[in-house]
Amino acid sequence: MQRQAYVPGLTALAAALALGLTGCSSGGDADVTAMDSKAGPAAPAAPPGRYRTLFEPCGAVPQTALRDLLPGAAELPDAERDKAYRGSASVTYDTDRRVGCSWKADSPDSSYRLALDIERVVSYDPAVSDDARAQEVFARKQAAAHLPQTPASPQAPQDTGAAQTPQTPGGTTNPPPAGTTGATQPPSGGVAPTPTTGLEPRLLEGLGEVAFLDDVLTPDGSNGRHRTVSVVFRTSNVIVTIGYVAQTTGVTEAPDSAELQERARNLARLLADRLEE
Repeated sequence: MQRQAYVPGLTALAAALALGLTGCSSGGDADVTAMDSKAGPAAPAAPPGRYRTLFEPCGAVPQTALRDLLPGAAELPDAERDKAYRGSASVTYDTDRRVGCSWKADSPDSSYRLALDIERVVSYDPAVSDDARAQEVFARKQAAAHLPQTPASPQAPQDTGAAQTPQTPGGTTNPPPAGTTGATQPPSGGVAPTPTTGLEPRLLEGLGEVAFLDDVLTPDGSNGRHRTVSVVFRTSNVIVTIGYVAQTTGVTEAPDSAELQERARNLARLLADRLEE
């Protein structure tokens, strides 16, 4: 049998190359490990909001509450009254992100409108939590409402003898964006209640994490007047906006501010409890 030739030089060269490749690989892994240790651990992502879904809005307001909110519905025929109490769901593209419902009832001398908007805020920035993003949305709504600065308001700046710029709950200057109207923007020519009545637009306590109420009385072109009461509150990453409008015609007195505010606040407390379930 023919024997294979043995070449010592080639064998040594192959061994050297294998040793060199092993050394390069080992050194590369060490360099990567060293770089990772210098970079430090990755920053933790901001926590998600408490809520992942939203409840169905039209069924969230019981008929007992709607009887108080829509007094004109009691005078309607049965079919129309049932329709008024069912409400009309808002058209949204994602019911896990935003839902709404509206109700209305008309009578010869007055009409009532109720609108409910519920928004679940999601932050797509891993460094900003859903709650923090929701607070930014709430602050914009509050700025658009132009709440008066009163001594009882925690937002009121101290009097230093110079003009002050309204501030957000976080203490940072946040003037309303140009062109912003918002759900609670006072209509042109609207008149808010006198601040000394205790019914003025204001921050609310004991409702969600933060809340405010707006109240505007506006004359219309037919010798009537309509009053719009809005209550907005935030719980975690959900913002609830209630718009309640009562309109009178002819010689009927203007809608009563205290009565409408009480109804709107009662509904807000009911919805806040629903979120806690």
